[in-house]
Amino acid sequence: MSDVIFTELSSTNNKKIAIAELNAPKSLNALNLSMIKLLTQQLTSWQEDDSIAVVILQGAGEKAFCAGGDVVSLYHYLNELVTPIDDQVIKTGFAHDFFGQEYVLDQLIHNFSKPIMIWGDGYVMGGGVGLFAGASHRITTERTLMAMPEITIGLYPDVGSSWFLNKTPGELGLFLGITGAVFNAADAKYIGLSDYTIDSLSKKDIFDHLLTVDWQDNNKNHQLLDQTLLGFSNDFEHHLHSELKANEAGIAKLLAFDNIVDIHTAILNVNTENKWLTQAKNKLQAGSPLSACIIYRQLQTTKALSLSECFASELNLILRCCQYSEACEGVRALLVDKDKNPNWSFANISDVDNKLIDWFFSPIN
Repeated sequence: MSDVIFTELSSTNNKKIAIAELNAPKSLNALNLSMIKLLTQQLTSWQEDDSIAVVILQGAGEKAFCAGGDVVSLYHYLNELVTPIDDQVIKTGFAHDFFGQEYVLDQLIHNFSKPIMIWGDGYVMGGGVGLFAGASHRITTERTLMAMPEITIGLYPDVGSSWFLNKTPGELGLFLGITGAVFNAADAKYIGLSDYTIDSLSKKDIFDHLLTVDWQDNNKNHQLLDQTLLGFSNDFEHHLHSELKANEAGIAKLLAFDNIVDIHTAILNVNTENKWLTQAKNKLQAGSPLSACIIYRQLQTTKALSLSECFASELNLILRCCQYSEACEGVRALLVDKDKNPNWSFANISDVDNKLIDWFFSPIN
């Protein structure tokens, strides 16, 4: 069976509800290149089809919408290349194909003219957040767990993170980027990454109701879907505790430095009984010091960029990361050998050379 299942359900006024289901539950619906191509092709077709009123993206199984991208395939590809990896090689091979097409898909969702609803139940991480962030109607549930955990594998938050992490209150996006901290539906609502918090048990009722709505044109359909989802929305986010909101002032103090070395030190020196903050601190401590420097530079230099400029910047940066050994070592330790003992390029963040960071942000020739 296909890794993505496409369904069209007949509704009123000769309109249809189109559903795309990521169908790789064993890998928590991790995105591979085949899935990306299938989604891009079908979403483009649906956008041009006047009979389609609403598009829905969901994940198969009970555990995840999408827990990220297929970085293991990337690891095996990069391991076969002769090092150092030449610019011409990296921009014409699998890495460019995978990330380039993933970012095209993410931008398609951001710019989609029809209402596009994503059921963000369970794990929504990495590449899953990239899909989720651009949708017009983003649903989280009491089971939603989100994160941009790339620092743990020697990479950086991509898939449009330069855009949406810079739109959070204060510097919460920077904190999420450098710690890979997990956050819930209440947090997602607070930082502007979710529009509705809905009981996961309401899913069937919502889908059934959508088949009875008197769908019209695109503009009206956005309003009709909003009204429907507001009718099913409840106060879950008020019952769920937002760690980001509760700790915002404390996080601001930790980030109140003009360089990543001092920020890194401040977070690692936190003495707290707060379990969530401790987990965030531990992730930063276990993560790549080089990645922390890259993420800091990334988010500082993209604040004024447009969405398309952010994606262009991220594509250049991800290819540079693929040329360097850090990502392969991170993926190996966490997802391939699973020894969880990466040998990072730098043991201490103060040892990371600024000239190396400059190289990561230099244009691919």
